[in-house]
Amino acid sequence: MPEFQNFTLNFGPQHPAAHGVLRLVLEMDGEVIQKADPHIGLLHRATEKLAESKPFNQSIGYMDRLDYVSMMCNEHAYVRAIERLLGIEAPERAQYIRTMFDEMTRILNHLMWIGSHALDIGAMTVFLYAFREREDLMDCYEAVSGTRMHATYYRPGGVYRDLPDAMPQYQEAKGRSAADLKRRNAARAGSLLDFIADFTDRFPACVDEYETLLTDNRIWKQRTVNIGVVTPERALQLGFTGPMLRGSGIAWDLRKKQPYAAYDRVDFDVPVGVNGDCYDRYLCRIAELRQSNRIIRQCVEWLRANRGPVMLDDHKLTPPRRGEMKDDMESLIHHFKLFTEGYCVPEGETYAAVEAPKGEFGVWLVSDGANKPYRVKCRAPGFAHLAAMDELTRGHMLADVVAMIGTMDIVFGEIDR
Repeated sequence: MPEFQNFTLNFGPQHPAAHGVLRLVLEMDGEVIQKADPHIGLLHRATEKLAESKPFNQSIGYMDRLDYVSMMCNEHAYVRAIERLLGIEAPERAQYIRTMFDEMTRILNHLMWIGSHALDIGAMTVFLYAFREREDLMDCYEAVSGTRMHATYYRPGGVYRDLPDAMPQYQEAKGRSAADLKRRNAARAGSLLDFIADFTDRFPACVDEYETLLTDNRIWKQRTVNIGVVTPERALQLGFTGPMLRGSGIAWDLRKKQPYAAYDRVDFDVPVGVNGDCYDRYLCRIAELRQSNRIIRQCVEWLRANRGPVMLDDHKLTPPRRGEMKDDMESLIHHFKLFTEGYCVPEGETYAAVEAPKGEFGVWLVSDGANKPYRVKCRAPGFAHLAAMDELTRGHMLADVVAMIGTMDIVFGEIDR
């Protein structure tokens, strides 16, 4: 009989499955995992320390770059923390805009997740389908903020500006026929809200396509059913949040339990799993895509019917209009002072959390009365999930490690911070 011997395998740090730089040190008996030791810090950018060296309003852009697939949700937590310390609240229209973009961000995140998770396990087509819909939502990001990813659109007191009345259109290009150009621009003739409404009409059929490819696919089920099972009690003990917790059967969602923005004024359901395995977490996220679409639709209808300010009229916190800034010297000085020195936030500490696509993303903020934070600490959902990697993978095969990283939906920007 041949002798078998345990050996240690480096999984990474180039990423075979994770978004970012994961190094897993695996102790293996043949192809079975005996122990998994995640080594992190390879993407460390000192975000929290950098935020402590800058005025409050200059660190919003850092939040986009933490979990760079859930940009506006990260901004939302940080901006809410500042608003709590200042004792202010954004206007109602801004709250609905934030709710709508939070849910767009959830769809963006889950589309990236389903595409990369399926690709890691061996399904190519879903990746291409998911990125087709991501492009439309990226165009919405670009329409309001001028950039496709790191928007810096949420500001203390509201949002940067109101939704545009016109959507950017595709231009004539070599190799693009007039009929193709007309088809591409069909949904772009009106405002941004018209474009989003058209997206919400089309999107449920797209989710049906993803489900056709995966939900009853026997290879997909062989790779995900009964893999990485977590009991409800253990999920709570491990600090799981989001789909990782709901997949184990616990209906905990901050949008319902501790409502913020306009979540107490929109109607939606919280999908919950039964078995706590990779397949249930997949089904939870697919159901969340449909619920997010439903919330966006309600926000579009409200925003069409209700006009109003999107920013507080407190000029100690909000900049003058750009037209005023370019014509009036005092406005220019005010604008310059606001963006270079910021504003002093009253002494105190607070914790503000949002239901980000991956789970509870929170910001603990301490102010000593100066114009920059005394301490910033981010509570990233992926950090608690990755900590359970050893427990989830033990006894599974090497190929299942990839499925496990996929089901956690790990992004290293928020873990290494």
